[in-house]
Amino acid sequence: MPSLLALLFKRNPQRCFARLDAQGHCQAFKQCAQAPATSGWVEINEIRLAWLNRPLPANARVSKRVSGNWLQRTLAA
Repeated sequence: MPSLLALLFKRNPQRCFARLDAQGHCQAFKQCAQAPATSGWVEINEIRLAWLNRPLPANARVSKRVSGNWLQRTLAA
């Protein structure tokens, strides 16, 4: 029965975001299914409390997802 409930009530996976100030220092973390509507939030691969009030490492950011047909993208190159 739990598998049936899991199929009926699928949840969106939680994504991690960090809010950066003007200098690029991490001010806050947020975990939600969609990107926050306000500016200053960037998607990161994980939340680490050691990043608070420090510059966010370059490898912490998640690369932008490319949308569209993969075949069209490869043929265009």
